[in-house]
Amino acid sequence: MNPAADAPTHPTMPATTDGLWLGLDTGGTFTDAVLLDGERRVIATAKALTTHWDLSIGIAGAIRAVLAARHATHSRAQIRLVSVSTTLATNSVVENRFSPICTLLVGFDDAMVERSGLQRDGASLLVQIRGGHDATGEELAPLDEAAVLEAVHSCESRIDAFAVAARFSVRNPAHELRIRQLIRAASRKSVTCAHELSSKLDAPRRALTAALNARLTAQIRHLIEALGAVLQAESISAPLMIVKGDGSLMRADVALEYPVETILSGPAASVVGAGFLTGLKDFAVSDMGGTTTDVAIVSHGRPLINDQGALIGGWRTMVQAVDVRTTGLGGDSEVDFDRDTRLRVGPRKAMPLSLLAHHAPAVLADLRALAVQDRLPDFPTQYAYRNPDRETPAHLDGLERRAWDALDVEPRRVSNVVRNVPGLQALRRLADARLVTIAAFTPSDAMHILGKQQGWNAEAAELGARILATFERNARSRDRASTPVEIAERTAEHVVRESARILLATALAHDPVLEPRDGRYGLLGDQLVEDTIAGRRFSGLLDARLALGTPIVAIGAPVGAYYPEVARRLGAPLSVPPHAAVCNAVGAVAGVVSQTVDIVVNQPTFKVFRVHDPAGSRDYGEVEEALAHARRVSAELALAAAIRAGASDPHVETTVTEQLAHMGTSDYLAEARVRSTATGRPLAGAARAG
Repeated sequence: MNPAADAPTHPTMPATTDGLWLGLDTGGTFTDAVLLDGERRVIATAKALTTHWDLSIGIAGAIRAVLAARHATHSRAQIRLVSVSTTLATNSVVENRFSPICTLLVGFDDAMVERSGLQRDGASLLVQIRGGHDATGEELAPLDEAAVLEAVHSCESRIDAFAVAARFSVRNPAHELRIRQLIRAASRKSVTCAHELSSKLDAPRRALTAALNARLTAQIRHLIEALGAVLQAESISAPLMIVKGDGSLMRADVALEYPVETILSGPAASVVGAGFLTGLKDFAVSDMGGTTTDVAIVSHGRPLINDQGALIGGWRTMVQAVDVRTTGLGGDSEVDFDRDTRLRVGPRKAMPLSLLAHHAPAVLADLRALAVQDRLPDFPTQYAYRNPDRETPAHLDGLERRAWDALDVEPRRVSNVVRNVPGLQALRRLADARLVTIAAFTPSDAMHILGKQQGWNAEAAELGARILATFERNARSRDRASTPVEIAERTAEHVVRESARILLATALAHDPVLEPRDGRYGLLGDQLVEDTIAGRRFSGLLDARLALGTPIVAIGAPVGAYYPEVARRLGAPLSVPPHAAVCNAVGAVAGVVSQTVDIVVNQPTFKVFRVHDPAGSRDYGEVEEALAHARRVSAELALAAAIRAGASDPHVETTVTEQLAHMGTSDYLAEARVRSTATGRPLAGAARAG
């Protein structure tokens, strides 16, 4: 299954006066909910904190809140479709938080294994199996089925899923399909086959994509099970859809098989929602959440797609998704100092101190005591607690066990939990596993100090800034500490500069003239970037700066505090649309279902035209016959995939791209790619009588 590369940002939804559409977005910090009526109007919005230890709590809170805002007794019965976008898969990749898996690599040599990057974190079990095919689909070596069974039996008890990638499986998937049969006969664990995720060559990257798919299965299953339980409890019987990385939709049960396609689901939904809410066709969208900032470019009503595959957290996948740049900068990014005592924001996420004290007032007294101390403990602004209803985990190392035992469900100073940096790293691993929550000073706290955000405990934010200022004064041996307002202003300035930097970097990356090296543009270009984001003159005699040549659509809860200044420095019009804080949830329910199937036709020998489709290879003596077969099969498969993904009455478009080679005085067909895309509105359920 390959995602469509041209899903529109604001597709046509069914115009009807009957029924409601419920959109949800489960982000790193908040779960958002929106209701749209049959006239495509947002009629209610709501937010609830995302509860990672039990997603159903936050989801239920958001659904109940949005239905209460609707003030309609029978709203539940009128909901015809539920659709959700999520940053959970993206954040799992960024934070390197995965389920353990076994990846079987068929016909791979050591160099291919190295290039795949699968050995990067050492957490995945890798098994090399004899077999595989060549570029024409001919078998290179018989599949070593005994080695497959041995790998399954030795790994099965230690993993959650299997991934299978065979050499040239896109030209002949027989070995991948046979291995899946063998695994399913011996284990109930899920199996991902690489050829089903991409039809492109490059076996190492296809193997990485399959491994990521397998490793994300548990997270997506957790989300879908939580959603199902909540919808059942709320008596909502509408179909459930998930947003893919290209902004289109698929049924929840299909997402369980292809969770890697939900990488960049949240950013893709934000692009769809931004176009839907503004009506703009050309813009740069910047989505700032609690954990990350995601930037994408929309041209002629369609998001730019990264044909090389989504790049997240250093992992280059083969999932064609919205070309989005993601950075660990959000409203809840941790603020601290680096080794040179320079203030930094992110990339790790933390619960804001103001929010922690809002829910745990005892923290406020402890912050007051810390704020008057001249000598501070290590990690002075950080607190941690066990997430509710989490049992003592198994398989913890010594440092993780000591940190866990020192914690309680009530917040404790991190300095009372761990003694050194290795201990802090162990505590952070527990946080990555959603076992504990770490709180610290964040940009959200800075905004409370500056009066640009309300609702939580502003005194806790001010005390946190005072403690940071004391820490900085001591580290730099200064006579005077910064004021809390100065710390807050420096935090805000850092967020503004980094937000402007990523917008410029995204725009420059799409300029065909510029070719940056290692992210740099030469002495003059680098200076222009730095002066632009800092809002200062280029020199005493010249006032040169870069200006963004397209409007900025800023969405997400924190953007109102930062993006007016970001847009001013970049010289760009700014649009913060109504409902910007829940734009992802709007985009989740405003999308269409779209599935694409590619079939390759090549000429392995003279006058033999080979069609490589998922069922295997088939040879023809005439190119017209081969292309006709490829068109028919690709259209049938795309249509079936769209219907399975939840499309209502999809339509199919087929294109053929030919690559010719020159021999003697004539050209001949070297390869043709036949692409069929089936697109349709999501199949909504019938509204029930009240």
